[in-house]
Parts: sequence; structure tokens; C-alpha cells
Amino acid sequence: MVKMVKEFLLRCLRVWRITRKPEPKEFKVTSKVSAIGIAIFGLLGFAIALILSFLR
Repeated sequence: MVKMVKEFLLRCLRVWRITRKPEPKEFKVTSKVSAIGIAIFGLLGFAIALILSFLR
């Protein structure tokens, strides 16, 4: 169990070392894409709920 935890922490440390702060442009693009995706799923859920409410 201790070995598994140690290996996990070493993997986390390796990932932490290679991460970097995104450039402002990259951050804006990522934010826009995420917002569009969330909006699409929200509208899809709303449409499904609306259709199901009419079918009742």
C-alpha cells in the first residue's frame, strides 16, 4: 500500500514539474471553447426537458 502511494506521488510530482502557465491567448481560446461546450450541453438538456414536458 505504501509503495502504491509513493509511486502515485512520484507520478504527480513528475506531472507538476512539466506543467506550465498558459499564455493569455491560449487561456482565452480554452475558456471560449469550454464555455461553448457548456452552453451546448445546457441547451441540449433544456431542449430534452422541454420536449419531455410536452410529452407528459
